[in-house]
Amino acid sequence: MGEIALDFITPLWCYALVPVLKKKSTRFHLEVATAEQLSSHGGQVLVDALARRFSLWDRLAAIDSLDPRKRRSSGFSPTAIVAQILLGFCSGATSLADMDRLGSDPVLLGLFGLDAGADQSTLGEWLRAQSDASVEAVMNLNRTLVAEVLAKANPARVLHAGRPVVFFDDTEIEVDGKTFEGARINYEGSRALSWQTLWVGPFVADAILDGAPDPSQHLGELLAANRHLWAGQQAHFHADSASSAAKSLARIDQAGFGSWTVSYNQWTEKLDALAAELPESAWTSEAPGEDGLQEAYGWLKHQPGEAEVSYRFACVRRKAAGEMFWRHAYVVGDDTTEKASSRGPKLWLERHRLKGASEQGFSHLLRDLDLHHPPCQKLVANQMYYALGILAYNLLAALRVLDLPDDAQSWRLRAMIRNLLIVPVKVSTHARKVRATICVPAGWMRWWRVFLQDHGPKRPHGGLRVRLDEDGC
Repeated sequence: MGEIALDFITPLWCYALVPVLKKKSTRFHLEVATAEQLSSHGGQVLVDALARRFSLWDRLAAIDSLDPRKRRSSGFSPTAIVAQILLGFCSGATSLADMDRLGSDPVLLGLFGLDAGADQSTLGEWLRAQSDASVEAVMNLNRTLVAEVLAKANPARVLHAGRPVVFFDDTEIEVDGKTFEGARINYEGSRALSWQTLWVGPFVADAILDGAPDPSQHLGELLAANRHLWAGQQAHFHADSASSAAKSLARIDQAGFGSWTVSYNQWTEKLDALAAELPESAWTSEAPGEDGLQEAYGWLKHQPGEAEVSYRFACVRRKAAGEMFWRHAYVVGDDTTEKASSRGPKLWLERHRLKGASEQGFSHLLRDLDLHHPPCQKLVANQMYYALGILAYNLLAALRVLDLPDDAQSWRLRAMIRNLLIVPVKVSTHARKVRATICVPAGWMRWWRVFLQDHGPKRPHGGLRVRLDEDGC
């Protein structure tokens, strides 16, 4: 049967049937009410429910080093302080002042189970009273949380091609002023702290904030402390060229990965000479692109200075139309998996480009939680603040991975906070019962009902304690 194509042109008279849409003044009668019965942070019950699901509050209460009080019968407990800081991160707060203001929201505090909120000075005083032991205890709790979430998650959401992906990176946190403890002068002449992080899948498994001058100074320490997260799973590790020194390559090679790749662009003189000596038969050439760009791929074997063994380098050479000389790029690594022999240098380089997705996740952590600005001048206070920031990030990432539908897996933290956690809630009292009614966005009613039935707060004898009103607030 043939097909007939019709070109339809809308007559001008049809446009007269469409009403004119324009900006007008609102017809609503506006009323301003106090926040004693209302809050815009109703979605924080999800964070609290997820924390209880992994016994986070009980585990925090068991860390004795978190409590610097001499008289523990009064004042804010460490669990209350940590809960308020986590609440701030999960609400879009960007400073201790913002977290202070959240303490003036009685509905929010009630939803989160807090009797009162600490002010900014109390939060800062608690951070400054922390120690290396308490920071390490929180990071150890974070590692435990990551391990438990990875064990519960759908493998398709946390693995790539059935294998864990591990990523190491260092970023500089620039600070203003000479009073920031531990800060050093970077290559741009600015004062900065070094924040070195280790990622496993979508989670920050571990991190160290200090003034390390070497961008890979803590690589070996972080790999050793978190090796159990990928043991026996043929994980793939990747990092940028800051980890390409011989000592770093040795640490990576001994960390038990199935395969690993590291960008190599700092000491390339010898590699350039080796690439120039390769015969044409050693290169796998690609057909020139539409723009005339020529590419070819090959293998090199080289023992970098101070290295005790030789490593294999995947090399790509490129020459644009009109250029006389080849430009080279290198990635060093190893592959002990069963399919290693079938992976050519091009596939090796393409696998390394997955590093971009991990770098994007790091960018989201810094921007969405605004961790570009340390709140205190004391180093241990900033270390605790950043450790809690990581814990908040992993809680939200766990909520996405474990419970959100497939079409929400691409949401970054900022989208989760705006669309899922900042939703209206009103509190009403009837028959001596206090009821919180959450106004759920259209299309999410069923998801909220299922989540709260499974993980929401319950009465002592069972039954849901948070009501979802399908008729609206």
